[in-house]
Amino acid sequence: MARLRLVAVTLVLAVAAAHPAQAVAQRLDAQDVLVGWNRLILELVRHTPTYSPPVASRAFAYLGVTAYETVASGDDSLVTLAGQLNDLDPLPTRARHMAYDEAILLHAAMSFGANAFFGNTGPTGQRAMDAMDSRTATMLAEEVDPEIVARSTALGTAIGEHILQWSLNDGGAIIENLGFPYDFETVEDPALWVPTSRVAVQQAPLLPGWGHNRPFAMPKNNSCALPPPPAFSEVPGSAFYVEAMEVHDAVVNLTDEQEAIARFWSDDPMLSPTPPGHWIFLTLDALESKDADLVETADVLARLGVVLADAFIGCWEAKYQYNLVRPVTYLNRLVDPAWQPILITPPFPEYPSGHSTQSGAAAGMLEAHFGENFAFSDRTHQDDGLAVRHYSGFWEAAEEAAVSRLYGGIHFRSAIEQGLEQGICIAGFTNALITRSRS
Repeated sequence: MARLRLVAVTLVLAVAAAHPAQAVAQRLDAQDVLVGWNRLILELVRHTPTYSPPVASRAFAYLGVTAYETVASGDDSLVTLAGQLNDLDPLPTRARHMAYDEAILLHAAMSFGANAFFGNTGPTGQRAMDAMDSRTATMLAEEVDPEIVARSTALGTAIGEHILQWSLNDGGAIIENLGFPYDFETVEDPALWVPTSRVAVQQAPLLPGWGHNRPFAMPKNNSCALPPPPAFSEVPGSAFYVEAMEVHDAVVNLTDEQEAIARFWSDDPMLSPTPPGHWIFLTLDALESKDADLVETADVLARLGVVLADAFIGCWEAKYQYNLVRPVTYLNRLVDPAWQPILITPPFPEYPSGHSTQSGAAAGMLEAHFGENFAFSDRTHQDDGLAVRHYSGFWEAAEEAAVSRLYGGIHFRSAIEQGLEQGICIAGFTNALITRSRS
């Protein structure tokens, strides 16, 4: 919790964070505001109990679109996503021949959005948002015409409100019981998912209706359907049995490097920014490394949020279509009652792998923007004591994230490979969005 308080202060006060009584030498610009709010949001995800990976991806998408549309409202080089994203109507616009402050406008929009989508975060998160809001607003308003401050704040808030209203009927706005249905009956079939945890709430699977949510760029009723997994079989030598034994043997014979990979990409809820937040974090660093400007940053973060959210919708639809048993259940019953994965098996069906689908989607979108050979370092978990990892491109990272679930003992090979393929398909819809003016 102390880390969250520190993040809020350091982001707001920038280079003067260590000396909060001193004035900041240079006024924060809109880029500082956008990156600052995103960094804080990654911390809020850690401390908001309903923020499982699908729910986190939804927030990233709406907040990314909020920032993008705010920037686009004053930049003719950007094309609005209204009319391109499902059911997004035209947004509030700037009054003609009236002055706006870009940083104040963007701060108002992001502050509204963060409070709307993280209204149920804990007391420390609430204090962090309050500190971010009040300190930044006060700082930005210094020596700015009060009419411009008021006008910019009003428009930013209006854009945030518009996005919030758009979000309310997508199917994911209300999360009850941490996302676990109150009434759920498992089917007595060895091929199908059963609970893998003794935690009472996890006797039902997480968010079984999430796959029916309204997607963003992905067409409704077209979530890149997958072929079925290998036919369930308990016969040694069958395709399904072979895949199960691969998981078993991978854990038994795990190397130090494979274990490091499994733990680096685990991204457990409440202990990390979650898998979609991992991709947001490394992308913020990638943008910073190439000295991206405000337009590029807003564009990339919006499209990344969209593709991650669509990936979880598509993946969850397939998960509950096939409702496949987890490796630990199969292996404990048929091979070794004492065998255990090194990672906690998530409380929902196995096929496909969520890590794989969302990583394939993220890499497909990011490669389309940065190129195939954009080398980067991933320091997402550096503050948590995990070593920085280095990649020659986004697809290399996606493949490692995907196979980490095999090393962790929680996914079969087909779920990993087909998840990556589904992610690539979903990225195609996001990559088809028009964000830059062709004039």
